[in-house]
Amino acid sequence: MANICVIGSSSMDLVVTSSKRPGAGETVLGESFKTVPGGKGANQAVAAARLGASVSMIGRVGDDHFGEAILNNFRANQVSVDYVEPVTDMESGTAHIVLAEGDNSIVVVKAANDEVTPAYIDQAVQAITAADMVLIQQEIPEETVEHVSRICAEHGVPLLLNPAPARPVKDEVIENAAYITPNQHEAAIMFGEGRVSEALCRYPNKLFITEGSSGVRYFDGQEEVVIPSYKVEAVDTTGAGDTFNAAFAVALAEGKPIADSIRFANRAASLSVMKFGAQGGMPTRQEVEESL
Repeated sequence: MANICVIGSSSMDLVVTSSKRPGAGETVLGESFKTVPGGKGANQAVAAARLGASVSMIGRVGDDHFGEAILNNFRANQVSVDYVEPVTDMESGTAHIVLAEGDNSIVVVKAANDEVTPAYIDQAVQAITAADMVLIQQEIPEETVEHVSRICAEHGVPLLLNPAPARPVKDEVIENAAYITPNQHEAAIMFGEGRVSEALCRYPNKLFITEGSSGVRYFDGQEEVVIPSYKVEAVDTTGAGDTFNAAFAVALAEGKPIADSIRFANRAASLSVMKFGAQGGMPTRQEVEESL
């Protein structure tokens, strides 16, 4: 069983489904509204646990009903919350999601997630150093991601950086990470428009660019390789990237070869979009293996 430590955001997703996405100044009628646990860190933690890993989450929630619900959801999915501490007098993070026309638009309010500080991370070093793989994203402060990268490098713990949401990433973090998984938009921000192929060659078997329905592109040391995705009828794409990253981390931590790890992650991500909710469609290990 892989031991995965996830460091990142937890939130409550407020999800509206509509047949039409509103433009600026426009009001449209929605079809449904739901609240479901989310946040990129929480999504990846739940996905990894469902795929059979032993998962510890490091994050913060608010001292509110959403925070209590987020903690209960972690527990229900067998994710350790020893390092998920409520922040007094602060609301939990929220994500406001519109599902329309086969895709999603999201506004994130970080709130308590901004309290995942370097000092807070220092209280959880034991969980980081005990992990087979650390998985981190960018819905927490930039200095925290940098701090975690140094801890992982110092202790020889592989770090998988999912650089989402998009923002420039310091060279130090890129060097300290074992694996980096931007999508095309994030890769362009990190390395510059038109320089992605150059970046792939500079980071063989380290930089993996997710290209949606086209698959995943990386450089294996000799040539660019594309591992194709699986074609399915999408119901809700929210959380597909988080499922991919969690599955990729689990497979790598178990010692699977890179190409096989990507196929495993692509299959998990494809299954995740066939049901509603970021976490609602995340598959179990058995479901992924039976569909491969």
